[in-house]
Amino acid sequence: VQLQASGGGLVQPGGSLRLSCAASGSISRVDGMGWYRQAPGKQREFVASIIWGGNTHYEDSVKGRFTVSRDNAKNMVYLQMNSLKFEDTAVYYCNGDILKTGTYVSSRYWGQGTQVTVSS
Repeated sequence: VQLQASGGGLVQPGGSLRLSCAASGSISRVDGMGWYRQAPGKQREFVASIIWGGNTHYEDSVKGRFTVSRDNAKNMVYLQMNSLKFEDTAVYYCNGDILKTGTYVSSRYWGQGTQVTVSS
């Protein structure tokens, strides 16, 4: 099982980016999916999450600006980021709580990270 994140880049303050993350491999079920980020010199922090049924949860600083969504048929999770700020600059990591085929307990898997830089 692996997760592949994409969509990062350089954007000006106030701009938008859409991150994507695809889970692949021997997957029986993907439960929660979400995004974390890690800025230089800081610990990795929670950004947003979404469960199979669509309920979402956001870190306070991104509420109203970021939207997390998923495509259950494709095992993908997305993060639409609007009104980006300098402080959103970080490496963004996706994760998924995945039940591998032939197993009975889900495990959390992480993507490799994608860089988001907000700069003028």
